[in-house]
Amino acid sequence: MSGSKTEFDGRAFARNLAQAPGVYLMRDEQGRPLYVGKARNLRKRVSSYFDRRDKGPRIGLMVSKIRAIEVSITRTEAEALLLENEWIKALRPRYNINLRDDKSYPWIRLTTQQEFPRIGFYRGGRSRPGEYFGPYSSAGAVREALNQVYRLFGVRQCRDSVFKNRTRPCLQYQIKRCTAPCVGLISERDYAADVDAARAFLKGENETVVEHLGERMQTASKALDFEAAAQLRDRIQAIRKIQSSQFVTDGAEELDVIALAAEGGTVAVQVVEFRAGRNVGGRSFFPTNVEADAHEPDIMAAFLGQYYAERLPPAEILVSVRPADDELLTEALKSRRQRPLKIASRVRGDRRQWIQMAESNARDALRRRLSERDQVGRELAALAELLKLDAPPARIECFDISHISGTETVASCVVHTDRGMQKKFYRTFNIEGITPGDDYAAMEQALRRRYRRVLEEDPAQLPDLVLIDGGRGQSDRARAVLAELGLDALPVVGIAKGPARRAGHETWVMAGREAVPGPNHPASLLAQRIRDEAHRFAVRGHRKRRQKRATASPLEAVPGVGPKRRQQLLNHFGGLKGVRAAGVEELMRVDGINAQLAEAIYRQLRD
Repeated sequence: MSGSKTEFDGRAFARNLAQAPGVYLMRDEQGRPLYVGKARNLRKRVSSYFDRRDKGPRIGLMVSKIRAIEVSITRTEAEALLLENEWIKALRPRYNINLRDDKSYPWIRLTTQQEFPRIGFYRGGRSRPGEYFGPYSSAGAVREALNQVYRLFGVRQCRDSVFKNRTRPCLQYQIKRCTAPCVGLISERDYAADVDAARAFLKGENETVVEHLGERMQTASKALDFEAAAQLRDRIQAIRKIQSSQFVTDGAEELDVIALAAEGGTVAVQVVEFRAGRNVGGRSFFPTNVEADAHEPDIMAAFLGQYYAERLPPAEILVSVRPADDELLTEALKSRRQRPLKIASRVRGDRRQWIQMAESNARDALRRRLSERDQVGRELAALAELLKLDAPPARIECFDISHISGTETVASCVVHTDRGMQKKFYRTFNIEGITPGDDYAAMEQALRRRYRRVLEEDPAQLPDLVLIDGGRGQSDRARAVLAELGLDALPVVGIAKGPARRAGHETWVMAGREAVPGPNHPASLLAQRIRDEAHRFAVRGHRKRRQKRATASPLEAVPGVGPKRRQQLLNHFGGLKGVRAAGVEELMRVDGINAQLAEAIYRQLRD
């Protein structure tokens, strides 16, 4: 990193850069990322930001905030493009077009460590053992594929804890969606054959599956097992029916169709995926940080780079708009795929229809997003008028408390902006050291922890309005905490439940006055949604904390007993009950347990 936190000589910095391809990252005074870019010539590109030519208000403002620049040299410009999109995805710079897709994509996971593998829905990292199929564009596409697998091949879907403890077949067996390996109604060999067929089906190798099932059907028929032969025949017919009913590409095994619609800085991108010749679903995206006059080829290029930064590109990508630097982008995606790849926009026949279908969906998604924005804008304006604010609040934070009889108290903080609820900013606080059931003290602790940290780390994240789920007492305590932190100018509104707790009839408690907007007031509808979300998130945090405590082992409280020793103890004595019954000398017989540790375990389990 170069440059100080108070001054940065961009021209001097650029003069020392190599004339080579690479990526540059600009940071502000607090070290926050401003912009990530790639360059064929780093020295020439970075120096262009600091020459005397007019940059426009947006770029000029960004340059004025630069206090440091980091660079990474790459071998080729294509490598620089890939690295640029990885940095954008990881850092989310303020001035880059950002996909901001925080959702993890769903997969189908086939376990491989059991005699009778399980296949099911999976979301998360792929560090756990097993085979993964996907990612899929939506959870609905995964469930549709799984329903077909269960119906065609009878592979189990139950968790291991259920599978190991079954004594008779479950309902899935009765409705012919499982072959009941849990109670031995299918041999390990036949089950493995079904798993292989399911694996081939998910890979799109339908002809291989049909051929395999046909051979098994002939074998069963020769063995006079006509019932098994009939079942296999029905599976083959079902696969043929699935093939005929799906929207099939004309021989293209892997294909993505991507279309965008833009209006005044708001962009919707529709992605439709075809895998193994089948339409496996679509999804809408809404990139942010897009200027009102941004060119569609630039938006498409930024989207493609980030979208394929964490997934393998297909063999063919159809786009409604040819992306900027399309040859460079194609070269970069080819290097990720390590196989031929084509990006096409001028196509005919079915491919043209698929692009038009995606364009229609993108326009519809954009229309709905703009309508939602208009509605939220009207609600925020009504809220500002009700509270007599100078402007509609750009950021609202709402707090709620959840507990049962004062135990496992959790406070939630949810965030709402003009773009709706922002889940990535949500926070929960495990409340400690208060009198059980003291909601005032719980709220004080949550507010103090929240805004002390915001002031220390990023004051720009302070809200324009704080909503408190509570009446005069809670809101007064909240104002006292904020005054203590020097935030007494921050508006606070307490919302007390109405008569009979009827939604929409709450009393709004502000500094020096109260109001009852009523159930049909736009501000009341907005506040209701935000409070419901704060309540949901607080209850979720409370349940997780309560569940963690319920499943915690008393052995965790013993210093020196980690997960490995804890498992050794449980295995040696057959569970916690056996450990409780053991004496000090018996405990010492476990590897790694000395006399001092055995005494500590013995005391802990009897306190």
